[in-house]
Amino acid sequence: MAESAQAFADRLIARFADALVVVAQPRGEVTLDVSADQWLATALALRDEFGFEQAVDLSGVDYLSYGSDEWDTDVSSEGFSRGVEGKSAGRFVWGEQPNGAAAAPERRFAAVAHLLSYQHNQRVRLRTFADNDDLPVVDSLSSVWPGLNWFEREAFDLYGIVFEGHPDLRRILTDYGFVGHPFRKDFPLIGNVEVRYDANKRRVVYEPVSIDPRVGVPRVIRDDARYETAQGEAAQRAEVKK
Repeated sequence: MAESAQAFADRLIARFADALVVVAQPRGEVTLDVSADQWLATALALRDEFGFEQAVDLSGVDYLSYGSDEWDTDVSSEGFSRGVEGKSAGRFVWGEQPNGAAAAPERRFAAVAHLLSYQHNQRVRLRTFADNDDLPVVDSLSSVWPGLNWFEREAFDLYGIVFEGHPDLRRILTDYGFVGHPFRKDFPLIGNVEVRYDANKRRVVYEPVSIDPRVGVPRVIRDDARYETAQGEAAQRAEVKK
């Protein structure tokens, strides 16, 4: 029987005194936050001392506009507020900055690994923040779990996080010569350039984006009482039959 999330968290707290351990209830999800200089050592300890044989996933995160929202989805007689005045994250053109860029978070770029222990039937989320937002660097975990090789390349490509010690850190999803990192919150949703084939030049050409920034309409699911009503009516019919 797997130990409880809180018991597991207590063991992590005892072993990693300088780390932050958070248990998300009621799901029992355990997150271990460590400093960048302890990222690799903690990963080794989780594998060798806690039995986490497999790294299921690794990704980057950009917390530039974390918690902000473009839309007010409260229902009113005036409908839904568009809420798109100004330039929120992604909704701007190359060279501009999003709203609140001057009030950037204290720590912006993070690397997050999800680990699995088969022998203990346990999961843990391991996270660290890069010390420098201008050039985010963390140690590579590919020497601990070789399967993270391509995951780290993806995080480098999309977020610009450099994984020091990676054996072959290069882009994996974007095209050759791609400028920027498309999952960063200060990267325009419309991109920087568009590509088309020029029949006269007989080659592909890159040009400035010809469309305006735009934002999608959110899908809002309103409360629907039909299911509860049907249950109530069924209960009433059953009571009448008695």
